[in-house]
Amino acid sequence: MELLLLVCLCLLSCSGDAVRVVVEEDSDAVLPCSLSTEEDISGKLFDWKKDGQKEVFMYDAGVHYNNGRPGQDEQFKGRVSFYQDQLQNGDASIKITRTKMADSGTYSCDFPHRPWIQTSFIELVVGAAPKPVISILAVTKDWVLLQCEARGVPPLTVELKDGAGNILNSESTPTSETGSPSSITLNITVTKTDDYSCVATQKQFSHQVTAVIPVYIQGAASEPYVTTVKTADGMVLQCKVLGAFPKPKVDWKDRSGNVLPVKVLRETESGGLYDIVLRAAVTKTDTFRCVVTQEEIGHEIEAKIDVVKVPPPEPGWSAGAIVVVTLVITLLVVGLPLFVLLKKGFITLNCSRRNRANGPPRTSEQPLSSSNLAE
Repeated sequence: MELLLLVCLCLLSCSGDAVRVVVEEDSDAVLPCSLSTEEDISGKLFDWKKDGQKEVFMYDAGVHYNNGRPGQDEQFKGRVSFYQDQLQNGDASIKITRTKMADSGTYSCDFPHRPWIQTSFIELVVGAAPKPVISILAVTKDWVLLQCEARGVPPLTVELKDGAGNILNSESTPTSETGSPSSITLNITVTKTDDYSCVATQKQFSHQVTAVIPVYIQGAASEPYVTTVKTADGMVLQCKVLGAFPKPKVDWKDRSGNVLPVKVLRETESGGLYDIVLRAAVTKTDTFRCVVTQEEIGHEIEAKIDVVKVPPPEPGWSAGAIVVVTLVITLLVVGLPLFVLLKKGFITLNCSRRNRANGPPRTSEQPLSSSNLAE
């Protein structure tokens, strides 16, 4: 009774549903098979068959199809190997190289000399869609033409999506040949900077692969806006570049091509487009140029401005000068009226000091008395 139960449990765990292995054509496929007991099978027998008939690979205590044992089907000769170092762990997995569409089918791994039947089933699917190829066919400053190419066993669906996952309408060109994977090409024109995806799906295999490409709409810089700004430091030239991609290099140059030192007032990026505003101080009469260069797209544009006369810097007021001017104004407002009043006698100055012990001071009209002399 216990032996029967053990056999049933092994049948349920070792047979079961087939494991699915999905690979691209011309790639290698590893078909897994191992004993649950992980016992050494280097001296045992295991046999691989395709669709219950074709001999794929047989190993018997060190003798196998790759070292002289006859009987292997022509389809698999020279393309099947096993893992010698894993036999001691009960691993009978094999690898089929350079897989073809004809290799698709159900494979069985059998240990015929076990006390009970132990067979594993693997479904091999050859023709899985490889990663699609997405590329840029044409570029302008306003749009980019994308192309996506996908190949795989039909039914195969291919979609182009934007960064938010929205499916984009596109022109498709499907092609297929009997007995071979189908090929689908999609073309689409996009007008915004984003990451675009080409998604190939094979629902029958639960297989999906994706390729992504970043797209930047080439916003070639338009003619910059130049003007002059009068500051306390003198005449300053200002150049403004808006909505440019790739990021431009901006320089102020004189008539001879000499690059002027500049001060960057603003440099911002939004949605992949750059805004740049910079200034340069000038000290001479000349024709100056604001030059905008985008080497990545071979684009250069400039704007000129003539400076006829550079005015001198406006003088500033130092702290010492402000103190001197304040004193002069105070003297004029207060001192001058006092001087006039003194001159005309409206104001007299009394320089005598009062003697607190002897009373008020003597005036010039008071005669000297004997008492005064005694003092």
